Amino acid sequence: MAKNLVIVESPAKAKTIEKFLGKDFQVESSFGHIADLPSKEIGINVDGDFMPNYIVSSDKKAVVKKLKDLAKKAEIVWLASDEDREGEAIAWHLFEQLKLKDDSTKRIVFHEITKKAILKAVDNPRAIDYNLVNAQQARRVLDRLVGYKLSPVLWRKVKGGLSAGRVQSVAVRLIVERERAIQEFTPVASYKVVAEFISEDGKKFKASLPSNFKTKKEAQEFLDSCVAADFSIADLQKRPAKKFPAAPFTTSTLQQEAARKLYFPVAKTMMIAQRLYEAGLITYMRTDSVNLSQDAINHAKDEIKNLYGKEYSKVRNYNTNSKGAQEAHEAIRPTNMSTQTISVDYDQDRLYDLIWKRTIASQMSEAQLERTNVKVENSNNNKILTANGEMIKFDGFLKVYLEGNDEEDEEQAGMLPNLVVGQKVDNNFITATERYTKAPYRFTEASLVKSLEELGIGRPSTYAPTISTIQRREYIVKGTIDGVERNYTQLKLTSDKVSEELLTEKVGADKGKLVPTDIGNIVNDFLVANFKEILDYGFTAKVEDEFDDIADGKEDWIEMIKEFYGAFNPMVEDVSENASRATGERLLGIDPESGKNVYARLGRFGAMVQIGEATDEEKPRFASLQGEQTLNSITYEEAMDLFKLPKTIGNYEETEVIVASGRFGPYIRFDKMFVSIPRDENPMSIDLDRAIELIEEKREADAPIAEYENLPVQKGVGRFGPFIKWNNIFINVNKKYDFDNLTYDNIVELIEDKKRKEIEKVIHNWEEENIRVEKARWGRTNIFKGKTKVIELPKTVDASKLTLEEVKDIVEKNTKKKKTTKRKTKKK
Repeated sequence: MAKNLVIVESPAKAKTIEKFLGKDFQVESSFGHIADLPSKEIGINVDGDFMPNYIVSSDKKAVVKKLKDLAKKAEIVWLASDEDREGEAIAWHLFEQLKLKDDSTKRIVFHEITKKAILKAVDNPRAIDYNLVNAQQARRVLDRLVGYKLSPVLWRKVKGGLSAGRVQSVAVRLIVERERAIQEFTPVASYKVVAEFISEDGKKFKASLPSNFKTKKEAQEFLDSCVAADFSIADLQKRPAKKFPAAPFTTSTLQQEAARKLYFPVAKTMMIAQRLYEAGLITYMRTDSVNLSQDAINHAKDEIKNLYGKEYSKVRNYNTNSKGAQEAHEAIRPTNMSTQTISVDYDQDRLYDLIWKRTIASQMSEAQLERTNVKVENSNNNKILTANGEMIKFDGFLKVYLEGNDEEDEEQAGMLPNLVVGQKVDNNFITATERYTKAPYRFTEASLVKSLEELGIGRPSTYAPTISTIQRREYIVKGTIDGVERNYTQLKLTSDKVSEELLTEKVGADKGKLVPTDIGNIVNDFLVANFKEILDYGFTAKVEDEFDDIADGKEDWIEMIKEFYGAFNPMVEDVSENASRATGERLLGIDPESGKNVYARLGRFGAMVQIGEATDEEKPRFASLQGEQTLNSITYEEAMDLFKLPKTIGNYEETEVIVASGRFGPYIRFDKMFVSIPRDENPMSIDLDRAIELIEEKREADAPIAEYENLPVQKGVGRFGPFIKWNNIFINVNKKYDFDNLTYDNIVELIEDKKRKEIEKVIHNWEEENIRVEKARWGRTNIFKGKTKVIELPKTVDASKLTLEEVKDIVEKNTKKKKTTKRKTKKK
């Protein structure tokens, strides 16, 4: 047995660290948190001192037992969880749950997994930082209080199954308010003037008027005045300029840049960065510091000189401006600057490349530019057109990297031809194009992170889970907005003649941007109306500052929670008793047949339209909204169309073809076949030809691709990716196979592998009783009665030692329990 037990958070990290420590060290993983608040109760003593009741969950008991046994045998236990607040809390939970002793326990931290960093950490152990632990506890307790108290209010007042959260609800509010600003925006038209000129040496360049004309009449008059005018260079100024590199990555800027350049969602960025960190390739990926260690700066300097020459090197130190930043930490950087590229997998390679380039560029010389401003005058009026150009004299850091931006229409200045003051230029054309002011941009994941950071809401570890949560809850979706056609006018002067043309453009189209759903709008409005302070941006940022003060030892965490709860709980009780129910209801009109009101509102299964009142003797009629329809946008005519389903649209192969709508959306029913209608298609506009097309596509997709043991093999793509179906068994096809070109040998291999796994997962099979005990995912075990799953056994139960009588007893008890629950539900 090794004298030293090192406990880290993840198995991947354990493998990497084990390479650096000698035979006297055994490295084990805690697999993240080993203790947390219970999932089925609040777990906080709200009537007393707000102390949390931490428990070891059933899936962590085996891990804790193993670590406890190893800790008893070790001389020293090294707690090596991450260096942030979560990591400190994990170290404390390990200390408590493993019943460790102060004199034989050491806490070590490192921000990179390299031999030098690990050995340095072992040489410089410290005690557990209880200020950091308390800051994490304060966040966990406050967020649990908000979630557990607000969510039941939403169940009563809005819809079952909803949740609220201190940071997630504020993030939803940002997106809702941005969407409403877009919907309420009124575009204002003006006329932008752009001219194309030809220099004496035949080079073309463009110039424009600095300000737009407000009306078509003004634009027309200007173009008319330019007929037969002579144009010349009135002024030409060249001035040197510099462009400076961006600071090294923080968590926030890495998420933003990976979204812009690699199109990664923030959760994916963090997952890949975690893998790079655990493999020892980059420093710790949760940081708000832009600081680089002196070693890193020196290594970057050497690398730049070797690759590009000494004129490209410039040592730079960056200061962090974000709230609560910890300057002792480092920015995200490669652990070895001389490793320019890696070969792990496609996504890890690309993210590493981005981090390497950003870090190296941050220590490079600024780019030297020459910016040119040209003014063009004419002989017929006093309007001056301007052209701007930019030339790179020395590329500096641009040789490696240029930061992206979120402005979609930012124009880049280009090169201008050689021009001199007084030189005449020929006018090729002048256009005056009707342009409209633009609505605010919808949030991307990256720009939302930027806004949250600027407002001081959340910290590096919270951005990705917050954005994932609001999408998982379906308060927010990545929308596909088609936009609308808009006409605009362009006036054009060519060959001494002004012409007019009516053109068309599509505006408002967006793909992959964050858009609130109906339920997101309704929940946000309810929370803002009734819990204004909790949803206030300033309040949420103030709470984050208080967490920082607790981490610095300046504030007592229990007093902070008491003060918050003292104001929060009475508010919850008042809203729960007195607030009105929220349904987002809109009166659309009157049904001509029954004379009853037609509403758009939120129902039990989502957004719907309703004819009649819940209090009517006759039950109201309901229809679910389809595709891109929302409670705020659906019209009376669209609502009435929904009640026309199901409808028969004709016959195909002597069988009726019916368009219908179900809980999961519109579909075509043909014989025993159900064919989903694509989300972007209106079911009311589906005719027989389109229905036949969809039916045949479904037939083709479902057609057997092979036959094995006299049974057909089909393939498809489902929720969990590509699969083949054989003998009513769904078999996932992993990336090792070319799904589009599966060979017969591939199919046989997949089926036989699945059959083998199905046999191996059966622990017991008492066929005469129709009872099985089977292995399930993630080390779980299930008991089945026929095809019905009866219970998931706790991990502490050794399923291999269960007897038939014991299993039958479990089945009987759980069957009785389910029957009793059903009776109680009916009685209610």
